[in-house]
Amino acid sequence: MPSIHDLTIPAFRRGLAILANYVDKAADYSAAEGLASGALIDARLASDMLTFTGQIQRASDNAKSGAARLAGVEAPSFPDVETDFQDLRQRLADTDAFLAGLTPEQFDRAEIRVIELGFRSVSGTMSGQIYLTQVLLPNFYFHIATAHGILRAAGVAIGKRDYIGTTDDGSGVWRLSLLA
Repeated sequence: MPSIHDLTIPAFRRGLAILANYVDKAADYSAAEGLASGALIDARLASDMLTFTGQIQRASDNAKSGAARLAGVEAPSFPDVETDFQDLRQRLADTDAFLAGLTPEQFDRAEIRVIELGFRSVSGTMSGQIYLTQVLLPNFYFHIATAHGILRAAGVAIGKRDYIGTTDDGSGVWRLSLLA
């Protein structure tokens, strides 16, 4: 059975890499189309939803804070001050660096660690296993998918392959096996 470390850190790091690809594609599209500074940075799907920048900030927060909760360590604090593509790239890189420094041993017994949340949309006490599977991973992927949707709606040429990411061998072809 995979460990909590194995279920979080690779998934988060891969998701952050996908977001970094989105930032690069957004920057390239903005330059090619001559868009005003911030046009994609501030784009959103609906008026009551976060901007593209907000989606990246929340994905970063979910990854670093969620992993920290499960590992029983303090997460770094990143103020939400990003105003351009380079700032977004740096936030993603800083989040990835934090995650890369977490060890499998820090996640020992994470599935039974008591996680307390007090957010508007989710609050209460739950086990690490419930937190991971019913709150953390769904929320992390929600923000990646929403960032994807924002860019698609704005005309950026991205598709499912960008969202799924690339294979470990770089071929771009997923070869699935039912055996681990």
